[in-house]
Amino acid sequence: MMNPALQRGRDEFRAAFWSARNLFIIAAVFSFFVNLLMLTGPLFMLQVYDRVLASGSIPTLQALFLLVGGLFLMMGLLDFLRGRILSNAGARFQALLDGRVFEGTMRTALIPGERAKPATAMRDLESIQQFLSGPAPYAFFDAPWTPVYLAVIFALHPILGWFSVGAAIFLLSIAALNQITTLKPEIESRKATAESEKFAESVRREAEAVRALGMIDTAKKFWGQRRGAALEAQMKHSARAGLFQAMSKALRLFLQSAILAVGAYLAVGQEITPGAMITASILMGRALAPIDQAISQWRMFVRARQGSKSLQQFFATTPVLEPKTALPAPAARLTVKDVAVAAPGMRTPIVRGIKFDVQPGEAVGVIGPSASGKSTLARALVSIWQPVSGEIRLDGATLDQWSESDFGKLVGYLPQDVGLFNGTVASNIARLQENADEREIVLAAERAGAHEVILKLPNGYDTEIGEGGAQLSGGQRQRVGLARALFGDPPLLVFDEPNANLDAEGEQSLIHAIRQAKERGRAVIVMAHRPSAIAVCDRLLVMRDGAQQAFGERDEILKQTTRNHGQVTQMTRPPVGSVS
Repeated sequence: MMNPALQRGRDEFRAAFWSARNLFIIAAVFSFFVNLLMLTGPLFMLQVYDRVLASGSIPTLQALFLLVGGLFLMMGLLDFLRGRILSNAGARFQALLDGRVFEGTMRTALIPGERAKPATAMRDLESIQQFLSGPAPYAFFDAPWTPVYLAVIFALHPILGWFSVGAAIFLLSIAALNQITTLKPEIESRKATAESEKFAESVRREAEAVRALGMIDTAKKFWGQRRGAALEAQMKHSARAGLFQAMSKALRLFLQSAILAVGAYLAVGQEITPGAMITASILMGRALAPIDQAISQWRMFVRARQGSKSLQQFFATTPVLEPKTALPAPAARLTVKDVAVAAPGMRTPIVRGIKFDVQPGEAVGVIGPSASGKSTLARALVSIWQPVSGEIRLDGATLDQWSESDFGKLVGYLPQDVGLFNGTVASNIARLQENADEREIVLAAERAGAHEVILKLPNGYDTEIGEGGAQLSGGQRQRVGLARALFGDPPLLVFDEPNANLDAEGEQSLIHAIRQAKERGRAVIVMAHRPSAIAVCDRLLVMRDGAQQAFGERDEILKQTTRNHGQVTQMTRPPVGSVS
């Protein structure tokens, strides 16, 4: 019995595919008339040889020629329209699934182990679209006409018919052998190519470190080994596929000549006319064309078939999210009760036993050494990772009661590594929203203390920052990321090491932003290493080895830390003269 999840993924794929069934039906109807009109050439040849040449009638030739010209014009138009219809069918299929695949890819990227793998779902979808929009489906629509052409050849003479059937069986055997021998090399080629691309992308992301550490030559050698394996696999597959394609083409041409020889033998014996001999050769070429076309397009078919299987598996592992009932705007009241969090796809919790609350207008600092679980907790608080036990509630509702898009508007999240997108500063602050209120964009930047910094950029808010914010310094990216977190004045703010790349002036802007958020009644949670970040926190949560060590008023927690460890580490000691 099929796995229910896989069956669901298969059903979703089929539903998208059959959404274009009307276009496929129209293409099939057009294919019927195209193939019917394909008989025009052989029948014209038969009439010329057996009637015009025998009678010497020029008017008959003229009439036949005008008729044939009109029929070929109609056939060309129908063939063109068939191609356009199939192209539209492929485009409709891709357009229907583009958003679904993109959303699923983003959810898959939340799983640490999957994030490092190449994102192939988009590529799989594109391979299916290219297959549907290309000449490959013609073989499917034209194949049913092979028996019709063979029947006409049988009508000319049984020997010619059986010869054509034998030729078709022979080419079909080559097609089957092509499938058997090229499937494994095709899979190996795709796998090796994906591995080389994955390594090249990882080196590209770390280009600065690779250059500074003198790793270019070794990285190139390491990549070259993978690229060499990919090229070897591609050459192996191309060689086999090319062999069968060339063999099929050569044999089809030879068989057309061979049937001419058989027809000539029969014509010499006066069993058929010369016109029937020529007609049989042309018809056999049409009968074998779908087989030859299938072999030439086999590589695209294999890619599309593998892509469809992978896409069905992808849909099974990333099911469509059910719509959620819209909830009213929540108060900034966060409750965390006995929460344990594990990375997606893992069972062992990274953090466990976390219990605290944040009230409106309050800031809570989360402190602890590296690898104590602070970032993991931050991911759970903004619903990136889901708790394996316990619950997190915002204004009484668990986080999963909101849709992803609705909950995202309630959260201002600043991760350790600020990821910006290729676009303007304004579009990044506005979270890529179209027609965002420009006053809200500027207000968020002012609250983040980034307004003056942005105005100094070449084009201010309209400055193109490049992929990942490459045109900005680390501190500037941090400021823009903070402004993005504050955009829309969300009730819950979660900052993970927000001052990691800030100078003294930037830290003061951060502290000021947190104070303002508290004054507006927002709940603020700050994961911190440096002491300035907890200077404005009301309460502290201490973590160690993924577990909660203490939670309470800031000054009391600092005193406990002093008593327990004999000294206060730099991580937890507020700067001299700081005030909350």
